[in-house]
Amino acid sequence: MAWFVLVVAGLFEAGWAISLKQSEGFTKLVPSLYFAVTFLISLGGLAWALKQLPVGTAYAVWTGIGAALTAVIGMVWLGDGVSALKLVSITLIVSGVIGLNLAGGGH
Repeated sequence: MAWFVLVVAGLFEAGWAISLKQSEGFTKLVPSLYFAVTFLISLGGLAWALKQLPVGTAYAVWTGIGAALTAVIGMVWLGDGVSALKLVSITLIVSGVIGLNLAGGGH
């Protein structure tokens, strides 16, 4: 269950990162509120998962999921540039997350 919560928290990390961009420095109300909600859910999920998972593995997985998803969202919907190197790098991040999970990041 901790892994599931951690993955969901990583997804919400991408949500707060994108909403932070959309808030334009907290000058837009709705994206700022979305940032606050997704940030609290993301950090709450990470905190809960850390009760059962090693901190190094859990934090790396959480940030890896958030970073990879944020990069993909930026390229697909926000006009960020796409390059072969970016796609390979995202693949490496995802591979690292999977590897950490397979390496026995449990109890």
